[in-house]
Amino acid sequence: MHIVIMGCGRVGSTLTRSLEERGHSTAVIDLNPEAFRRLGPEFRGITVTGIGFDRGVLEEADIERADAFAAVSSGDNSNIISARVARELYGVKNVVARIYDPARAEVYERLGVPTVAVVPWAADQVLRRLLPAGSEPAWRDASGEVRLDQVYAPFGWIGHEIAELEKRAKIRVAFVTRLGSGVIPTADTVIQEGDYLSIFLREDHAEKTHAVLERGPKEK
Repeated sequence: MHIVIMGCGRVGSTLTRSLEERGHSTAVIDLNPEAFRRLGPEFRGITVTGIGFDRGVLEEADIERADAFAAVSSGDNSNIISARVARELYGVKNVVARIYDPARAEVYERLGVPTVAVVPWAADQVLRRLLPAGSEPAWRDASGEVRLDQVYAPFGWIGHEIAELEKRAKIRVAFVTRLGSGVIPTADTVIQEGDYLSIFLREDHAEKTHAVLERGPKEK
């Protein structure tokens, strides 16, 4: 894939290096040419000095053959305008914009521009680490009806099959992290001590689900 990135701060430069490590070609746009130093001496992509929504700048970054566009500068307005120009003028289907203002992020999501709202995301990550496991989901779908929780296997369920847990708790176990490796479970996968379960469940059933997880399979 060829991916154009607008903004070469800490996020943009880290994203660029990660993409190059995965074998993708990249072009980076920034107003400050000194910012490109963050990319390091091994960077082999394109660097373009200029404004991310300027058509000449975008075309110099090969936007016309881009598979994706990421706007991750420090300015909300620049990010969203650049993302819309990439999608609407150049037909780039996969675009994302980093947004600091959560109210703006919601508006642009409704307009069909995927956003990463930095402040709410950071607050949510801290919150999830402060509160007891399972009290805050790792993810919710846009409707708010389905959530992803991540919990360590409760003691009472150790030695029991995934299928039994799913049936009793009304969940789907998406994957299990076991001894540092991800495992896609089957119905007869047996839960082991130390397993970290990633489970999908309905929001309106969360309280009952966690009650079943805590009390184990023996009690009703």
